[in-house]
Amino acid sequence: MSSFDPQQRLYGDLARWWPLISPVEEYDEEARAAGELFRLAERPVRDVLELGSGGGNTAFHLRSRYSMTLVDLSQEMLAVSRELNPGVEHRVGDMRDVRLGRDFDAVLVHDAIDYMTTPEDLSATFRTAYEHCRPGGVAVFFPDHLAGTFEPGTDCGGGDAPDGRGARYLEWHLPPEPGSTTVRTEYTFTLREADGSIHTVHETHVTGLFTAATWRGLLSEAGFRVTSAQESGPAGRTLFVGHRPAG
Repeated sequence: MSSFDPQQRLYGDLARWWPLISPVEEYDEEARAAGELFRLAERPVRDVLELGSGGGNTAFHLRSRYSMTLVDLSQEMLAVSRELNPGVEHRVGDMRDVRLGRDFDAVLVHDAIDYMTTPEDLSATFRTAYEHCRPGGVAVFFPDHLAGTFEPGTDCGGGDAPDGRGARYLEWHLPPEPGSTTVRTEYTFTLREADGSIHTVHETHVTGLFTAATWRGLLSEAGFRVTSAQESGPAGRTLFVGHRPAG
C-alpha cells in the first residue's frame, strides 16, 4: 500500500504478518486481470511499474512475464516484498509525487489507490502514472470501492505458518457519511506467535470513495483516454484503464 498513515501498524511493525493476513495465492486471479488489461496497450508491454506495491503479492504472479519495478512508501512492506520477489527492483516512494526519471510500457496501481482520500491526491497519482507511462502504454487501476455502488459489510481471513505463527483478521466497512468521499474501515488482528502467545491489534483505516465520473474526469485531466472493465462475479469491481496516446 502507498500513502499510508504512519500510525497504521499494518504497514509498519505488523508488516511481517502480511503473508499470513493476505496470502500471495489469493492474488493470482487479480494478476491475470492486470495482464489482460495490459494487452489493451498499443505497444508490447514488457516493463511494468507498480505503484503502491505493498508486500509484492501481485508482482509475484507477474514477474515471470514482465520486468517489474515496485514502488511503495513503507520500508517494512518493501522488505516483505524483497523476500518474496528477490531480484526485482524495489524503490521507496509516494505514488503522488515519486519520479523515477524513466518510463514504462504499463503502470499498475492495485488497491493501494484506495488510500487516496481527496480528489487532489487521486489526481496527483494519475499524473505520476501518466509521467511514467510511455506513449501507447496503459495505466491500470484497481479501486476496491466506488461511490454509488459501495456496500457496507465485513470480511475475515488469515492463515498459518509452518513455524507455528498464525494470523486472523476481521475487516468491518462502515456506512459512509452522506456526501463523504471517504469510508472508514475497522480492522482487528489476532496474532499468534510461534511460542503460542496471542495478542490483538485494532486500528482504523480511512480510504477514498469517489464516483466513477470523478475517476474518469481526473484521469482525462491527467492526459489519459479512459476505458473501464468489470471484474467477473456479482460483486466485481470496476477497473479503470488510462491509455496514453501513442502520437
